[in-house]
Amino acid sequence: MLIKPELVFSQGYPHIVNYRVYFANVSYQGRPYIGIRTFRNQNLDYILTVDPNTLETSVIKSADCNSTEVSHIQNIAHFSGSTYAKSFQHVRDHEYALQDAGIDNAFPKERGINLTIDLCPSHKPLDKVVFESLFSAFRGIESSLPIAISLSGKWILNHEADLQWLINLKNKGLLTITWINHTYNHRVNKDPLDHNFLLAAGTHVNAEILDNEMLMLKKGIVPSVFFRFPGLVSSHEIMEEVLGFGLIPIGSDAWLAKGQHAQDGSIVLIHANGNEEVGVQDFIQLLNSEQKNIRNKRWILHDLHEGVEY
Repeated sequence: MLIKPELVFSQGYPHIVNYRVYFANVSYQGRPYIGIRTFRNQNLDYILTVDPNTLETSVIKSADCNSTEVSHIQNIAHFSGSTYAKSFQHVRDHEYALQDAGIDNAFPKERGINLTIDLCPSHKPLDKVVFESLFSAFRGIESSLPIAISLSGKWILNHEADLQWLINLKNKGLLTITWINHTYNHRVNKDPLDHNFLLAAGTHVNAEILDNEMLMLKKGIVPSVFFRFPGLVSSHEIMEEVLGFGLIPIGSDAWLAKGQHAQDGSIVLIHANGNEEVGVQDFIQLLNSEQKNIRNKRWILHDLHEGVEY
């Protein structure tokens, strides 16, 4: 029986050292994976891997698998032709926009949306009403609701209890959460967009990405292969830099607080960090408007992994 690789310690990896980009051919229990990071924790070595076709990430003990490092992700045997590779190409076809580049719409087989919830740095508590409204709308319809949560490091550090609340919902099977890297600092200033967020002077993309991944792993969270730009702001150059980490940037065609309307397959964006009351209320209204379809199982929440399959 195939045993899916999982996070070994429920409390995470609190003593990570030597965390770095590591592209490798990985074989685990006869199945191919793509290594994207390696690290050491309490004298054991681990590899953060991606399934090239499902895009699911897993942490595997190095001693439990065979791995061969390569110089570039495109040199990995099982990358070419995979969903992973096709996602890279899709991003490159949409990487020149200043805002909302990357994958901003999925391809559903059924009606519904991909829900992404951003948690940018904030001193306000988590908007739990978002999750409570989801459970109410889908009560008796779905046992575990798939959502994606974009985590910033500064939010994690200031909201330990809220983060644990979310993790508990996942552990209870109420939510199937895809954890998206949303950078460590999520810097924002008053400059124009082309000099703001990750495009601001003095930004160290390597630290923003890797420090946030390490923090997530320390908290017992396996980072997904997805990445969300702060403010959805990027450039061609920084998009290529992010792809160079093996990450797939996810945009949105339905940022509700900006008046964008959700369509079938939309990657919906709301903020549940206490700073976007309009977006939260618009999302609750969307759920209410689709209540009949939800009850008839004609409107669902899509898993982001499945939505970007080509």
